[in-house]
Amino acid sequence: MRSDNQSFLEDPPKDFILLGVSDRPWLELLLFVVLLVSYILAMLGNIAIILVSRLDPQLHSPMYIFLGHLSFLDLCYTTTTVPQMLVNMGSSRKTISYGGCITQYAIFHWLGGTECIILAAMALDRYVAICEPLRYAVIMHRSLCLQLVAVAWLSGFGNSLVQVVLTVQLPFCGRHVLNNFFCEVPAMIKLSCADTAMNDATLAVLVAFFVLVPLALILLSYGFIARAVLRIQTSKGRHKAFGTCSSHLVVVSLFYLPAIYMYLQPPSSYSQEQGKYISLFYSIITPTLNPFIYTLRNKDVKGALRRLLSRIWRLCR
Repeated sequence: MRSDNQSFLEDPPKDFILLGVSDRPWLELLLFVVLLVSYILAMLGNIAIILVSRLDPQLHSPMYIFLGHLSFLDLCYTTTTVPQMLVNMGSSRKTISYGGCITQYAIFHWLGGTECIILAAMALDRYVAICEPLRYAVIMHRSLCLQLVAVAWLSGFGNSLVQVVLTVQLPFCGRHVLNNFFCEVPAMIKLSCADTAMNDATLAVLVAFFVLVPLALILLSYGFIARAVLRIQTSKGRHKAFGTCSSHLVVVSLFYLPAIYMYLQPPSSYSQEQGKYISLFYSIITPTLNPFIYTLRNKDVKGALRRLLSRIWRLCR
């Protein structure tokens, strides 16, 4: 019989146990209901945004190209994690297969890296719209937007590929109990029984590239935007300019603040107990809120949704 202390590569475990809130059984039913409702809302909200950005000719501007991809990312985010969590909460055996775990954190980090670049591209779009309004159509042409989207997806895939290649080589020495709701790279590194200095250093470099660099560009863009808005003479004009940016700023805050807390702390101080709830927030709550943030504060999206619903109503009559 093989020893449990053999390397992970020689004898990978068949599955991982995801503790979730097993130590707090009274929370499971409440969390199950919250996750189920959040998942349904996230699906409905993001699918609606994707449909109106594709079908409504008034939403074919660069801003809504990025918004459509952001909604697709959020849709994939929740689908990657929530169904597995719901199954585990409804079962006494809270496990995920080895292959399923790799697939989950590979897709999760691919989507995370992509979203960082998409949010930066949306900030660039807002900067050009407010600071260079006469040249907006020339600068933010459709081909440039599609190129930025392609760069975002390819960069996110590169981030995921590096993370997966390094993480699958880690030995776990029989450890297969993960104090989390789903598989994620920091939690997997923490679980390993080997020297993870290379993994920690690589994660730090990738986080700096995918979190800090886009965030710096977003803050720089909004610095220029704020200066331009303050130069607007009328309060109505300032309010309109601020309204075009406020939704994006809220979404950026909801995405980046938990990610910074999660990935920019020293590996030695990483707490799986805190980390799992932070992961739950930015993988479930943020994708659920995003479509409503953009819908409630955007007249164009609300108008497009009304037109889509009226079209569906006429077809159903």
